[in-house]
Amino acid sequence: MVVLGIHIGSAQMRAGMVDEKGAILAARSVSTPNELESFCSALRHALDWLIDASGKPGAVGVSCKGKIDRDTTRVEILPGALHFLQGLALSDLVGMPLDVPVFADNDARVALAGEIVWGAAHGLQDAVMLTLGAGVGGAVLSGGSLLRGHSGVAGQLGHLTVEPDGAVCLCGNRGCLETVFSARAIEAAAWSAVHRGCSSVLTSLFRGQPQLATCRTVFQAAAEGDYVAKAIVTGAMDRLASAIVSLAHIFDPEVVILGGRAADAAGDFLDDLRQRVWTRSRTLLGRDLPIVEAQVADKSGILSAAGLAIAPRS
Repeated sequence: MVVLGIHIGSAQMRAGMVDEKGAILAARSVSTPNELESFCSALRHALDWLIDASGKPGAVGVSCKGKIDRDTTRVEILPGALHFLQGLALSDLVGMPLDVPVFADNDARVALAGEIVWGAAHGLQDAVMLTLGAGVGGAVLSGGSLLRGHSGVAGQLGHLTVEPDGAVCLCGNRGCLETVFSARAIEAAAWSAVHRGCSSVLTSLFRGQPQLATCRTVFQAAAEGDYVAKAIVTGAMDRLASAIVSLAHIFDPEVVILGGRAADAAGDFLDDLRQRVWTRSRTLLGRDLPIVEAQVADKSGILSAAGLAIAPRS
């Protein structure tokens, strides 16, 4: 079966036809319009092109930020640039002209769906995934089912409190994991150190070449021994370890999967993270907890969205 995967991002909309082996047969990417009429037109043109190229799909999977009702595909909460989609059913935008089943969920659950079908959670019953990007998302597979909770917000792991008196988070809480281990949080901590006048290789980079003011730059500087960068990364990794230990004690997963650009940047520090988690969890868990990087290599979101349409319903 060929399925259509659609990832709706704030900057880019990507869609592609995917076969059951995870091969992308055809793909289309367009800039995301900032109002509904142009959005629908751009999406329609992309889907028409894909159908002409590859034929009609057997099902559609859609990935979108925000709170998505799984049963109706209605976008219930979606702040930011895509706010105009709030209140709409994604199936109405992509499904009715195709007359095929449409499945939709938030981007973190969709990422885990991709790992269930083709990646690190394939064949497992219990897994936790953290998507460490500009913000922090999360999803939980428990007993073979993706957790959604009473009102659909289960799995918002980025809003696990790791600093009770920490920074105010966009969710209204304080000290969320997102405030210390998102790419934005790490970059903000580096900028703050630079503006305080701390001696660091980051100073010349961030001031002279702002395009290098990225999370990856901070992790690279830490790996090379820069004191300021190491302090930022050490604090962030410690809080990430605390969050993973808490999640391990709640969900007892077979694996913890890390995805997103902050996770990619932190690759050199994953052994240290595993050691921190082992030290704090070994007494109760009594076993090693595998902490692995996401295995779905496609960064466009198309493959994971297609996985949502293929993954077993639960």
